[in-house]
Amino acid sequence: MELQPLRRRDAGEWSRLRLANEDWLSPWEPTNGVPWADRHTPAAYRAMRRVVARRARSGASLPFAVRVEGRLAGQVTLDNIVRGALRSGYLGYWIDRSVAGRGMASLAVALVCDHAFGEVGLHRVEADIRPENRPSQQLVERLGFRREGLLRRYLDIDGDWRDHYSYALLAEDLPGGVLAHWRHRIPG
Repeated sequence: MELQPLRRRDAGEWSRLRLANEDWLSPWEPTNGVPWADRHTPAAYRAMRRVVARRARSGASLPFAVRVEGRLAGQVTLDNIVRGALRSGYLGYWIDRSVAGRGMASLAVALVCDHAFGEVGLHRVEADIRPENRPSQQLVERLGFRREGLLRRYLDIDGDWRDHYSYALLAEDLPGGVLAHWRHRIPG
């Protein structure tokens, strides 16, 4: 598994992957009046990538493509990064259904968190997850995130205002790092 910047040439691969994963991903995606197929064209990728790249240059976002065995398999983004007294960001991620359950998303999130707490200098990473999304809750819990509360009717997701559990991880929660914590928990 590798983390890389989002590349311009990934447009076709991203489009095919998102279209193939519609049933897997759409329940967790923000509401949008545009049909899934129209939102996931190569042109839509290029537009999204331009916005994300601009946000990354300003320091407001850290977007990463997840690659497994050389092919695009998902994305992890730390977004809405705030500096100053807060030094925080919001975690978002998705993974191709064909590689789910193999630890790739956990590994990618752990690496991004270690980068955020280390080189980037953040103090807090937050992940807001729907109560129905137990696999995502388990992922962040395995990585040391703590549930801090319920955000009622927090985001317009999949056609309705949805509750979310708020999870957070602080830099001092895992002094040895998120990746080391995750590896220590893996049986074997």
